Amino acid sequence: MKLNQIADNPGARKTRHRIGRGIGSGCGKTGGRGGKGQTARSGVRIKGFEGGQMPLHRRLPKRGFKNTAFQIRLTEINIGDVQEAIDAGMIDAKNAIDVETLVKAGVLRRPKGGVKLLGGGEIKAKAEFSVWRASKSAIAAVEKAGGSVKILAPKKEAPAEPRGKNARFAAGLDKPKVYDAAPKAEAKGEKSDKPKADKPKAEKPAKPAGKDAD
Repeated sequence: MKLNQIADNPGARKTRHRIGRGIGSGCGKTGGRGGKGQTARSGVRIKGFEGGQMPLHRRLPKRGFKNTAFQIRLTEINIGDVQEAIDAGMIDAKNAIDVETLVKAGVLRRPKGGVKLLGGGEIKAKAEFSVWRASKSAIAAVEKAGGSVKILAPKKEAPAEPRGKNARFAAGLDKPKVYDAAPKAEAKGEKSDKPKADKPKAEKPAKPAGKDAD
């Protein structure tokens, strides 16, 4: 092979398709834009348009909330896997076991955002763990073996001041509506203890004076 014979792989370089250079070019006249109308202009956005009716992506309800952009990605490991690494001599149980120790020993491939210790398997060695999170069963198993678990994740504290709608209630801007209980209707046949008001008696009309009148 010579220098003048070196070339890219077939298909690595493609010539640009020039549009609007005559009908004989295969893409002339309208230049691939078709006929007249809305799609022949620039700035057209008709994806999802369904002829005027409510599009499908707007008819479907919005459900839930995804926190994937802000969540902390943790690496999960069982206490049984740690015990196997201790038995194999990869981890020294006398020293504190944290993310760096597990990665250096080859138990984990990468640290990510931290380690979550799970209670799968059994641990016999007395070890001190320093992890981001741990399950209740894992903490109980480690403490039963004489070890301890240090949680690095900060504890969630309740806000000292009310937020949102509760803050508006506390400031007196919005007051919760209190509805009075509707009076119970008296059942038929039950006599009420309240005295009935006397109805005024209607006066009889006077008889007209006639021949029989004295």
